[in-house]
Amino acid sequence: MARTGRPKAPLVLTDDERFTLERLTSRRKSAQAIALRARIVLACAETAAPTNRAVAARLGVSDATVGKWRSRFVAKGLNGLLDEDRPGHPRTITDDKVEAVIIKTLEDKPTNATHWSTRSMAKAMGMSQTSISLIWRAFGLAPHRAESFKLSTDPLFLDKLYDIVGLYLDPPERAIVLCVDEKSQIQALNRFQPILPMMPGTPERRSHDYVRHGTTSLFAALDMATGRVIGSLHHRHRAAEFKKFLCRIDAEVPAHLDVHLILD
Repeated sequence: MARTGRPKAPLVLTDDERFTLERLTSRRKSAQAIALRARIVLACAETAAPTNRAVAARLGVSDATVGKWRSRFVAKGLNGLLDEDRPGHPRTITDDKVEAVIIKTLEDKPTNATHWSTRSMAKAMGMSQTSISLIWRAFGLAPHRAESFKLSTDPLFLDKLYDIVGLYLDPPERAIVLCVDEKSQIQALNRFQPILPMMPGTPERRSHDYVRHGTTSLFAALDMATGRVIGSLHHRHRAAEFKKFLCRIDAEVPAHLDVHLILD
């Protein structure tokens, strides 16, 4: 006789429970752990009565995880999806307060500042600065940080990407691959004392007084195979100067080599 496995408790959802669970899975601000538990319960409540193993395979978790949250929900309902109290001093900050801090951090801004600080958030929520810091650290929130990104609208972006990465990883024979970039507005400073080199326990040191000689622009080409750099400094930053730099590359690269130039 084939084994049927451990019998599982029946799981039937009310309309209110299903609405709450679906809200937890679709809301962007839900904690990922709670959202996963809600998805497990919804999958277990399907009319086809799937096994724990089938639900685990679909959601990418273990059979034991599915069994745990199925039985917890059957025994305690929605409250069973919350973490149980742990030994030690009782918690003074409830899950609702933690969620309120997360939602306020993600959805609101302070009236007189560009972003929240632990001090301003603590004052707004009536909590300690340490508690706010712990919550932010636990959920990976850093309101003081900002990063930039760019999405290309070029329909041939992937084709170009493959070509460039292919040149880097597998450069062609009898050819040279040069990565070209530029640095403009370099301050041409003449300091009154020579720069003192770095030593153990002492950083590099420079005199505070200097004479400014305007700015200069650097064009540079890095040979990806050898690490050699072809560089050129110019007083101005125009197409004419860049053309001179290309002529220098042409003069320094052996004539029998093809040139692949990568630049923005």
